[in-house]
Amino acid sequence: MADRESYVLTITCPDTVGIVAAVSGFLSECDCFITEAAQYGDPLSKRFFMRIVFIAGAMTAPRPEFEKRFTLVAARFQMIWALHDANRKARVVILVSKFGHCLNDLLHRYHTGSLAMDIPAVISNHPEMRSIVEWHGIPYHYLSVDRRDKAGQEARLMEIVERTDADLVVLARYMQILSPELCIHLQGRAINIHHSFLPSFKGAKPYHQAHTRGVKIIGATAHYITPDLDEGPIIEQSVERVDHTHTPDDLVAIGRDIENVVLSRAVRYHIEHRVLLNGSRTVVFK
Repeated sequence: MADRESYVLTITCPDTVGIVAAVSGFLSECDCFITEAAQYGDPLSKRFFMRIVFIAGAMTAPRPEFEKRFTLVAARFQMIWALHDANRKARVVILVSKFGHCLNDLLHRYHTGSLAMDIPAVISNHPEMRSIVEWHGIPYHYLSVDRRDKAGQEARLMEIVERTDADLVVLARYMQILSPELCIHLQGRAINIHHSFLPSFKGAKPYHQAHTRGVKIIGATAHYITPDLDEGPIIEQSVERVDHTHTPDDLVAIGRDIENVVLSRAVRYHIEHRVLLNGSRTVVFK
């Protein structure tokens, strides 16, 4: 490792005594300076979760040697661990259909640098978003969906994801149900966003259904995709109160704003390696 390079170390393992001491002691011995640290022991799953950001020092071994040495510590505690370059921008492929609010928000955050990511491709089953995406200098791939050959469309989609070396796939209101095979292939690296009325108000015009029932709280949920539709591990949620003065269109507008914020937070947490899976749940170090 070069001097002053920054890294993120994430760890999951059975909870026991001495993990923090072993990890921090190892980093100290390797001439690493810890700039951020968070840990959590789940009393239910009996699992331990840790995220440490550190800067390599002048005496820190090259990365391959560093990882080889840390393997000994990891084996002692049965760790599932990963070392990430904190300065490397994540490569994020975005999927979108006709609703462009989440896409536009992510493009703005990308353009201004508030989300440290590169977007090598945007994929859509509709052509409407091409102009805004190409204005940002990003390749736009229009892959129409033929119900007789949906597998072929998904194969082309996955080819783009793999060819662009994407770290994350974001379904920014991509209104297609992904096959179980594709969900499994993208497990842990694909995020979806939807309104939080599920499972109460399914199908078309959920905000209009909610208005008819007089709901007082609306919200959005961002989660990892799984073969179980809209039931993956939740990363982020938010809500806002509404009342009798709000029309169905008002609810739609408020809902879109919440979706923007929730999705951008979830993307940020993921690309900063702040999300660790805990079975069907997540640990998010904010």
